[in-house]
Amino acid sequence: MKGKKIILRILWILIALIVIASLYFYFTLPHWKGIYIGGVGLFLTINLLIIAFFVNKNFKE
Repeated sequence: MKGKKIILRILWILIALIVIASLYFYFTLPHWKGIYIGGVGLFLTINLLIIAFFVNKNFKE
């Protein structure tokens, strides 16, 4: 159970860092670069949320 909590905590921290960085670059970079970085950040965030869901569901104790 302890390993599951550690993995989920690391995933949530990564998600938060990616979202913060994506929003920062979205608003500070020129138009197309900001949209690209925001889109990549959204894609990574969705993938990490899916990973967190399956780790939470299927992790053996």
